[in-house]
Amino acid sequence: MASLTSDLLNFIVFRYLQESGFIHAAFSFGYEAGLNRSSIDGRLIPINALIKIVQKGLQYLELETNLSIDDTDMDEDFRFVEPFDLITKSVSELQQMIKEEKEKVRKDKANADNELDHEREPARDSEKEKNGNDGDLEPMDICTDSTSLPCEISSCDVRALEGHTSEVFVCAWSPEGSLLASGSGDSTARIWTIGDGSGNPTMQRMPPNVMVLKHLDSRATEENNDVTTLDWNRKGTLLATGSYDGQARIWTRSGSLFQTLNKHEGTIFSVKWNKKGDYLLSGSTDRTAVVWNVKSGELKQQFCFNAGFLDADWLDNNSFAIGSTDNKVYICKVGVNQPVKRFSGHKNAINAIKWDPSGSLLASCSEDTTVKIWSMKRDVCLHNFREHSKEINTVRWSPTGAGTSNPNKKLLLASASFDSTVKLWDIERGRLLHSLNGHREVVYSVAFSPNGDYLASGSLDKRMNIWSVKEAKIVKTYHTDGGIFNVCWNKEGNKVATCFSNKVFVFDIRS
Repeated sequence: MASLTSDLLNFIVFRYLQESGFIHAAFSFGYEAGLNRSSIDGRLIPINALIKIVQKGLQYLELETNLSIDDTDMDEDFRFVEPFDLITKSVSELQQMIKEEKEKVRKDKANADNELDHEREPARDSEKEKNGNDGDLEPMDICTDSTSLPCEISSCDVRALEGHTSEVFVCAWSPEGSLLASGSGDSTARIWTIGDGSGNPTMQRMPPNVMVLKHLDSRATEENNDVTTLDWNRKGTLLATGSYDGQARIWTRSGSLFQTLNKHEGTIFSVKWNKKGDYLLSGSTDRTAVVWNVKSGELKQQFCFNAGFLDADWLDNNSFAIGSTDNKVYICKVGVNQPVKRFSGHKNAINAIKWDPSGSLLASCSEDTTVKIWSMKRDVCLHNFREHSKEINTVRWSPTGAGTSNPNKKLLLASASFDSTVKLWDIERGRLLHSLNGHREVVYSVAFSPNGDYLASGSLDKRMNIWSVKEAKIVKTYHTDGGIFNVCWNKEGNKVATCFSNKVFVFDIRS
């Protein structure tokens, strides 16, 4: 049997952590294991692969006892079995496969005279591909040259916000623009006050005004109380956070604890405010979503699901969408116990979902390497984009088109993937507009500027790129000292924040 490689085992453990809702643990494990450089196709690994390996180990023993009496050389038989086969096939299927492979070997020996020709054909085909398939390359004109110094952001336009003692997973600007929140594995969130100065060395050296929001309590330790998610309400007056201890917390903009919300029995991976700001939605690894009455701090409604989910997004004040690890999208409404709509079509877990600015379309991305656009008016999958070659981490709509402050600009969707690319989709025409190939490793985060003209992307290659959406070119770039988890723009569109390692960087991009 072919050996179970460390790369494959690491990927299976990574998938298990991800499916169990330990998103940040999965991210950290995947980063340290170098899975972004792996050639393993995640689409081939079924859900619950780690559990199935344990179960298949027992079946392996059963298979050994059920081989025919003349099959005395077990190692010889099992050299035909791949690790993926043990995960995905039953005992009878494995027996049949071994039988067929052994018969194939016998036939190959009988046709040994033809083996040299068979070996030469792939070499000739490879040579043809080298010489004759140049036309398959996309005609992209992208600033990817690392020697292109004019693209590099000057250090005087970068401000480092230091103080976290562990990885910073998430950051978000307040809607009014001067406050930046960050969440870390050190069991704290922080609210930073960011001045408006540009290129001022004195300002860059000044310690920032920061409020530390401590999440430790009697039930938790720093090691198991990462701040996993955060979200500002629309007015920028309250900040919601979620953490490993299963508690959602609401803080004032001055750093005071306003509410502690206790109901979940597992890690909270998502907190989202509704449009009005009177409800907060929290999603957890305990397979429940809870809608909270913010004013009273009481539970408004709890929604229970048969599988975990990794993302949620409000449509309006009362309806929201859930992307589930059972490959389905659920539309839920406050006051209704069961989902009001269900959408099927993905072949693997859904990593992210986002409503478009008009609320008529919902985008979902998945481990199955596809992006799907769902029409709420027609209750169908409007577009199924398949151009990514690996798992897709996130999607973001442009702030353009109907229902935005940029109604005359075309509505676009950006997607970021393990294949190291960012892709821009033309929703009206239902096709790929641009493939942005300026990163060398997995891209975890993308964000459009408020006017929709630029797109920021952050990658494990330690680089933050700012792209011209129109020209599909890098206009600014910066190399950090760690893989980038998150990127976000302020409301004026003149600053971009990134978080990586134990730091937060703020880039002034006006110069």
